[in-house]
Amino acid sequence: MAYFVVSFVFFLVVIAAMAVGYIFQKKTISGSCGGIAALGIEKVCDCPEPCDKRKAKMALLEEKQKARQAMLDEHRII
Repeated sequence: MAYFVVSFVFFLVVIAAMAVGYIFQKKTISGSCGGIAALGIEKVCDCPEPCDKRKAKMALLEEKQKARQAMLDEHRII
């Protein structure tokens, strides 16, 4: 039981140290080779034009952003 408690505390300390490091550096986790950016790929899907499903999601997101901005403009205090 003592090994379990020591191991659990050790993992909690490691996770807390990683969280503190993230908070101060604001750096995302990347692979040892730099991730996909090192390969010269800007995004996972290198399609020249997004599919219909993706276009619908993008249109919905844009609509939500416009509605949010309109609400913020309407309720502006100053």
